[in-house]
Amino acid sequence: MRNQKEIALDAIELVKPAIMNLFERTCRKELHIVVMDPTIKPWEAKFEDAILVEHTLGTPAEWTAPFDELARKKAQQAWRDGVANINHQTQHPASLREGDILYFGSFVYGNIVVGCSGVEPYYDMLISSWVALAFEQLTIAEYQIDKIETPKKAFR
Repeated sequence: MRNQKEIALDAIELVKPAIMNLFERTCRKELHIVVMDPTIKPWEAKFEDAILVEHTLGTPAEWTAPFDELARKKAQQAWRDGVANINHQTQHPASLREGDILYFGSFVYGNIVVGCSGVEPYYDMLISSWVALAFEQLTIAEYQIDKIETPKKAFR
């Protein structure tokens, strides 16, 4: 079975054609993606140590804003509370902390947290959801194949 990082990178590659298609309707064609390690909880590690994968589309030197930093902030909010950060802005603004980003664009699926920044917040969130779902479903596929190939394996 591949490791989490390999599967997360595969998930990004899998949805990249959809992202490129979406770029035809977005404000720019720049994006930074942050995928958190779903096996690490906020009380177990510092945020920076729990980042599993970061991936950039576009040319960072041409960015109009620090999209990598913004994506990390979105992922951090979602990872901290276990919900997409749109909930902080729309339902629970009292939970916003000093330094929290005021743009949404993250997605949480089970224990998978993804944050994106670079296009409109609603598209950032859409892309985050694509990556999160692809990551989980690719992991399920790997897990099922592993169980078939090694039926007596007791531990991951």
